[in-house]
Amino acid sequence: MLTGKPARTRGLFIVVLLLLGSVLSAQQPGRRDVSGETARSSVSWVTDSVIYEIYPRSFSARGNFDGVTERLDELKELGVTLLWLMPIHPISREKKKGSIGSPYAVRDYYGINPDYGTRNDLRRLVDETHKRGMRIIIDIVINHTGWDSVLMKEPEFYQRDASGRIVSPHDWTDVAALDYRNQKLRAYMIEMLKYWLRELDLDGFRCDVAGEVPTDFWESARAELEKVKPNIVMLAEADKPELLVHAFDLDYAWPFHAAINDVFAGGSPATTLRKTWERERADYPRRAIHMRFWDNHDEERAIARFGKRGALAASALVLTMDGVPLLYNGAEAGDATESGAPALFERLPVFWKIAERRPEFRRFYQAMIALRREHAALRQGETTWLANSEETRILTYIRRTAEEEFLVAINASNRPFAGSVDLQNASSFDEVTSNAAWTEGSARQQARLPALSLDSWGFRIYRLTVHR
Repeated sequence: MLTGKPARTRGLFIVVLLLLGSVLSAQQPGRRDVSGETARSSVSWVTDSVIYEIYPRSFSARGNFDGVTERLDELKELGVTLLWLMPIHPISREKKKGSIGSPYAVRDYYGINPDYGTRNDLRRLVDETHKRGMRIIIDIVINHTGWDSVLMKEPEFYQRDASGRIVSPHDWTDVAALDYRNQKLRAYMIEMLKYWLRELDLDGFRCDVAGEVPTDFWESARAELEKVKPNIVMLAEADKPELLVHAFDLDYAWPFHAAINDVFAGGSPATTLRKTWERERADYPRRAIHMRFWDNHDEERAIARFGKRGALAASALVLTMDGVPLLYNGAEAGDATESGAPALFERLPVFWKIAERRPEFRRFYQAMIALRREHAALRQGETTWLANSEETRILTYIRRTAEEEFLVAINASNRPFAGSVDLQNASSFDEVTSNAAWTEGSARQQARLPALSLDSWGFRIYRLTVHR
């Protein structure tokens, strides 16, 4: 989360900040290299998840918890399994951005934003989510608070400059930076997190700016939280490998997201994605899990960045790649309503009726999520990249378990492709790209592999039919 920067600039700034931090950390003596370690083990419902991010202010016309509860059946039908509510706490008014303020400028960690409803309304939302076999987490923002936070009565909780004044992190002027050298602050935050697990039976937390809160705090917090509720999920908004050793189940694949932007919108070669993925594998502990995304509340909407067909192609990549995929509310309707800054600080509901003009979007997501749910290779399989005859714009890779194997081919460009993929047992693959309405080219006759043809922004999925 960054407050107060233009949406596209803010997303790029996050990536630059994270990459710069990695470089600087690597130069520090004694920096912990976790590439030889193993990531913490997560329960299968975490690794099999499809996450759906909800901005309660924008998700429904009502703009509250009840507006989310009313649409739970639609989310269940879509196939998502883990709901993430953006911050549900009261918003600070002092130094606020926009007419309403940022949900990431928290006034009271124990409070509920009255615009969203009551504690009982939130409890009902959690209960109804669980009744449908889905899980739900809330966004927790403990790197900083709003300037009128109730914690201001504990001034020693905050970072200060040389003159003794409380400071903002970075240039986020609507929030004040917390100081985790203070043990009392640490104890307060752990008790607060335990409170929300006990009070609402939540399934975990998405942790904002997690990489700027000390790792040892998160490790202590995780141990304490599991005493309240084992098998929770902890999602770190960070690209910091050490967080996945003990504290977090998964983190943001920020560099991979930046590569998606570079390739699908910036004209970079498609090989950028493979190289980014390889760097990720080299830097992170073994079996690390990343949340992959093409769209979220910090970005200009994907449909605006990539166009309709490009957004679906980027979605196909994320939904067939290793890791856990994220959908941001409205993506399934083809919505282009912004929620990143400055829209983050206003009331701009998702325009759900646009689905009437873009019915292929919901069909696409429903079919792709179902395909992922039905096949372990697309959820937890190994990833192997394949060469093809035009790698500057075509992505080809295998997802494989001992029982099954899939080949995915994606055109990351606005020009049709006719060529081939480097595949040994090509005759054993049959195309399973279903629901042809989502992309025009998939309805046409396809020559047998290794020959491969793709429309602009097209994609195809093949399954190995002969067990080896």
